[in-house]
Amino acid sequence: MLKFALKLDGVASFALGLLTLLIRPEVGMPVGWQIGLGSFCVLYGMGVFFLGTRATPDRRIVLLVIIGNLVWAADSILTAELAWFPLTGIGVALVLAQGLAVLGFAVLQFLGLRREGSASDRGTQPRSRSLA
Repeated sequence: MLKFALKLDGVASFALGLLTLLIRPEVGMPVGWQIGLGSFCVLYGMGVFFLGTRATPDRRIVLLVIIGNLVWAADSILTAELAWFPLTGIGVALVLAQGLAVLGFAVLQFLGLRREGSASDRGTQPRSRSLA
């Protein structure tokens, strides 16, 4: 599940980045910000997808990705609600939708990391000895 969640996050982030760079729909965000965010999403997407292809993704990096996704989701909600940019109605909807999607990726990644951790811990527990 962890590897799937990382790959899904990578593909979605890459696609959002390309959409932002190539199409740049009119959402009310300054063009410079769109280019910067689009470029970041493309690079981030490639990195997270690559992480998902590893036999055993590094737990520390996965935790960093989860924290980053949580911050991104919170920032998306704040951006829409506090009107940091003059977003159009479509812009607000898109920012909120991608924020919720990123929050979903964080939850899936956390659950996958937890499941992977508990599966690997099972074999390392010492057996209790009964004296009876």
